[in-house]
Amino acid sequence: MSFAADAGRYLRGGGAVDTEFVLQADPYRRELLAHCYRMLGSVYDAEDLVQETYVRAWRSYDRFEGRSSMRTWLHRIATNACLNALESRSRRPLPIGLGTPSSDPADALIEQREVPWLEPMPDSLVSDDPAAVVTGRESIRLAVVAAMQYLPPRQRAVLILRDVLQWPAAEVGEMLDMTTASVNSALQRARAQLQQATVTADEMSEPTEAEQRELLDRFVAAFEAKDIAALVDIFTKDAVWEMPPFTGWYAGPEDIARLIDTRCPAQGPGDMKLVATRANGQFAFGLYMRDGDTYRPFNLPVLTLTPQGVSHVSSFFDLRLFATFGLPESIPV
Repeated sequence: MSFAADAGRYLRGGGAVDTEFVLQADPYRRELLAHCYRMLGSVYDAEDLVQETYVRAWRSYDRFEGRSSMRTWLHRIATNACLNALESRSRRPLPIGLGTPSSDPADALIEQREVPWLEPMPDSLVSDDPAAVVTGRESIRLAVVAAMQYLPPRQRAVLILRDVLQWPAAEVGEMLDMTTASVNSALQRARAQLQQATVTADEMSEPTEAEQRELLDRFVAAFEAKDIAALVDIFTKDAVWEMPPFTGWYAGPEDIARLIDTRCPAQGPGDMKLVATRANGQFAFGLYMRDGDTYRPFNLPVLTLTPQGVSHVSSFFDLRLFATFGLPESIPV
């Protein structure tokens, strides 16, 4: 939803200044949402902070003197709003980032809904053009956003402003009340820490378009048939499966397939249905489980594809995501 669509809640008189503000500021909403998401790791927190950014900007628009661009001014407000929010919020991990060893599929599932888990971001919310999301996918992929969560908030802001938005160090320093030397030092530390995270060039490589279609078709067919042998063949030898809010994560195709075989409530073919979507510049699905004569939301897996197969699945059990991704509430059998 754009700020213009919400403007009636905020624009007191609907005068020329208000109209001018909406026309100038509204085109940056999706970019700001992506920025706040990278900072916060939550689509819902990001939406709240973007709305707060526009309210703050509108209230102070009469003091905007145009010494910087509207885009820079809005990002300044959004970045500082995110930094203030992060003072009272914990970082958002994925299960694999908790530092625990991989789990045995036979072990009991441990659920921790009180943990503020990392959330996926629908591609449709950050760009009208899917190609634009793919072009910048390195900075919004789940693995990268998860790694960013382990940076101190100010380092995180510097990294995003410098390496993602490509802003000059002096401009970033002015925005964050830092010297240029401090910005460069923070950027160097942030880059070094990010390189130590599990974000490798191999994970960034993509299959060809034909390979993607073939692999996704196999994934859907294997799941909807609950074909365990076919699932083993889909995953790479070092594949990882995780499913927040459950704390465990599972390594290797055999353990992943055994987890699905023994823990997934589907009994066999026809019990699951997958609906394609996209998250974080990656392929994703709404996974529905049959309940009588209806398929109901079950979880939302986000896939990492490589030329060798599916290398990582983060399967999210927050059912609010189905509405956020524009997926149906239910599907008739």
